[in-house]
Amino acid sequence: MPSRICAIIAAAAATLPLFAAQADRPGPDRAVWEAVVAKATRYVRSTQEANGGWSTAKSPGITGVVLTGLLKTGTSPQDPTATKALKYIESLVNPEKKHIAGKDPKVQLQNYVTSINVMALVHANVAGKYQAIIGDATEFLKQLQWDEGEGKNPDSDFFGGAGYDSKSRPDLSNTQFFLDALKAAGVPADDPAVKKAMIFVSRCQNLKSEHNDQPWAGKINDGSFIYSPAGGGVTKVADQPLPDGSLPGYASMTYAGIKSLIYCGVSKDDPRVKKALEWIQNNYTVDANAGMPPPRAQWGLYYYYHTMAKCLDALGMDYVVDGKGVKHDWRRDITQALAKRQQADGSFANSAQNWMEADPNLVTGYALMALSYCRPK
Repeated sequence: MPSRICAIIAAAAATLPLFAAQADRPGPDRAVWEAVVAKATRYVRSTQEANGGWSTAKSPGITGVVLTGLLKTGTSPQDPTATKALKYIESLVNPEKKHIAGKDPKVQLQNYVTSINVMALVHANVAGKYQAIIGDATEFLKQLQWDEGEGKNPDSDFFGGAGYDSKSRPDLSNTQFFLDALKAAGVPADDPAVKKAMIFVSRCQNLKSEHNDQPWAGKINDGSFIYSPAGGGVTKVADQPLPDGSLPGYASMTYAGIKSLIYCGVSKDDPRVKKALEWIQNNYTVDANAGMPPPRAQWGLYYYYHTMAKCLDALGMDYVVDGKGVKHDWRRDITQALAKRQQADGSFANSAQNWMEADPNLVTGYALMALSYCRPK
């Protein structure tokens, strides 16, 4: 009898680490996550247009955002909603120019729309159905990049960046989508286009180093990222550089910068990444686009959620320890923040209407994309 009791106790003790690990498992409550995703999915199913797209009169790129969010949160490519959306995106393929932005698109839409549609097609690429289209589109995107073909050498603050098209000033937002598309399509970090992009991304950081020779880089030197170094530098924190010439960074671009560096093959131990993460720790929040002044704090909030989630997932981080030493389960935080903001009909909408975030289809798509990286483990 004593030996039997010992065996039972030993068996029970052996299960304790498993239960402890499950209790400490990072991520949101599964029921909460599934409820938010289900409601958001029902909403976009109800607003899909007859042509298969969403808000197509505003931009052909919104459909790619919504579809990517659906596919990455569990909707099958064979689902009727996805099938209709894919047919719409297929209608945007330009066989002559190789982009996925329509037969006669506004030039300024070519990079952003093609990039997001590449990501949607990658997630629907069953049995290589879209492989040729994806390959053509990535080559098209590379042609948009500012480099020697546009008369820019590595000393130029335009070099390596992507803008809305091959003639628009490059910025980090367009460049992160450009890199997202190349990464999704399987373009390796040692590809020349990715190496060039790393030069541009590094120049977007408030960090004076061998990688950033811009005159403003060392004025704040806090590791944050700005919108663009091109033409002397631009930040969305303020309409003009501060009186001392500095350009404060903000969270959505800082997460975009870190993620882009990781996609370019930069190590997590690189000073650029470590300094940017220090800024993130000191400015961690899911209540605002950190770094923005109060009147702009909600600008791009849903874009921010998606970029934040994708960045921290790329880093392989389960927790962020903030500047006060508090440990945050970012997946849970983002899911709860979205659950709190979700409308009764399942949609999301930003009261700050900048950057098209008054459109509920767009921001519900962003929310689904963010939630795809917050999936309970």
